[in-house]
Amino acid sequence: MLGRYLGLAGVIAVVSVGMAGFASRMSAPESIETAATVSGDHDNWTTGERSRGGWSSGANSPGEVRLGRAGDSHFYADANIDGTNIRMMVDSGASVIALTRRDAEAIGIDVDRLPIAGRANTAGGVVPLRPVMLDSVDVDGVEVKRVQAAVIDADMGVSLLGQSYLSKLESVKVEGDTMTLR
Repeated sequence: MLGRYLGLAGVIAVVSVGMAGFASRMSAPESIETAATVSGDHDNWTTGERSRGGWSSGANSPGEVRLGRAGDSHFYADANIDGTNIRMMVDSGASVIALTRRDAEAIGIDVDRLPIAGRANTAGGVVPLRPVMLDSVDVDGVEVKRVQAAVIDADMGVSLLGQSYLSKLESVKVEGDTMTLR
């Protein structure tokens, strides 16, 4: 368990620090593959339907989402990405959305067909970064279209909701144990 947390911390650090250069190289739309929605049962711990308890207040105003701090001190959001529900950790230090391979495949992305645009050094070793453009990322009605992301071939356990989504919002605020996305 400690090894998994250390591995996740290493991936978060690498994604947070190393994605700026990667994001700047992703600007050419012809080099980005759009994810396709796939029908079928893709249920796993990050893509399955969940109740909102502990994740979102349920008392959101239109165009606003409130997320409660989880027991591990992070904020998590249930995002609908190209028609698939993905549980994500909010990471304001990540330049782009970082998808686990498993979540990317659940969305319908053929990860092996994506070009490798860089590599990241993690606690688990060197892993490739594969750019992808997501058609839509929606967190409880707060939707952003055409969002840059990267598939990270590492066991980070959870996908990261980074600045390629967050920076397009009107505001992101943390007050006490509540994060508000608007």
